[in-house]
Amino acid sequence: MNTSADIDITICEVGLRDGLQNAKNVMTTAAKKAWISQAVKAGMCAIEVCSFVPPKVIRGMEDAKEVVAHSLSEKNLEVSVLSPNFRGAENAFGSLVDKVILPVSISDSHSRANVRKTRAEMIEDFRQVCDARDQLEGEYRPLIEAGLATAFGCTIEGKISERDVLETAVACIEAGADSVILADTCGYANPKQVQRLFKLTKAEVDDALNGVHLHNTYGLGLANAFAAIEAGATRLDSSFAGLGGCPFAPGASGNIVTEDLVHMLEAQGLRTGIDIGELMHCREIIKQALPNDTLYGFLEEAGLPKGFVI
Repeated sequence: MNTSADIDITICEVGLRDGLQNAKNVMTTAAKKAWISQAVKAGMCAIEVCSFVPPKVIRGMEDAKEVVAHSLSEKNLEVSVLSPNFRGAENAFGSLVDKVILPVSISDSHSRANVRKTRAEMIEDFRQVCDARDQLEGEYRPLIEAGLATAFGCTIEGKISERDVLETAVACIEAGADSVILADTCGYANPKQVQRLFKLTKAEVDDALNGVHLHNTYGLGLANAFAAIEAGATRLDSSFAGLGGCPFAPGASGNIVTEDLVHMLEAQGLRTGIDIGELMHCREIIKQALPNDTLYGFLEEAGLPKGFVI
């Protein structure tokens, strides 16, 4: 069992949601369950397991409730889901997830393409979701996080105002969010920018910000992850084999490769609580379930360095 005292950096696996939404084939429910169980066996303590969206919008998420139920049966696992609207959040609440993530795009153009609403409308939706959460009966109270999409740039609008990012972060916290995360949806970020924006946002919302969601479009994913850590981040999203990308952000490619990220962190003495040897078994599950998808990762090609202790 890993505890917060055993971990320096928490890695949240997002491949089951962010990765599969762009996959060429639909992964079977059995394969998803096997992936989750193997990741937990390896020591993964946070997984974004699915999204609650209509099948006509994102295929392959029809089994969301079953996948959540399986995930909740695993011990010591924070189960989070993405819900782009109020209806999705209600379904997530009904499944008793630990955390609900709502995307709030800084770019209005991306917001309209992604959820068919402006940023202001999404913030209002966010407020309604938080209000509904606060009215739930009993002891169940899921965490709600704002995923600040396109925070570092947008393939549709280009440069994004830092002021807009900061104002949106504050607005989401005032609406009831427990946390916010800076998302480089399009992979436009560079290390200096990551450090600057993380520190600026942290100054506005304090401990409500602790992580980043990064993409590897220009090969800067790991460099940006390291920059975020130096700026104070203690939580990083990543996707096994680098699967993923936003289908509503033209040109956005996959996420940071989970196994490469774990290796980078552990190599410099930062504890993730993850056994790389066990983690690599996830690759066989994914390879068999998604035979037509390209799996990325330097660790798979090179293997662990001689003398590296798992």
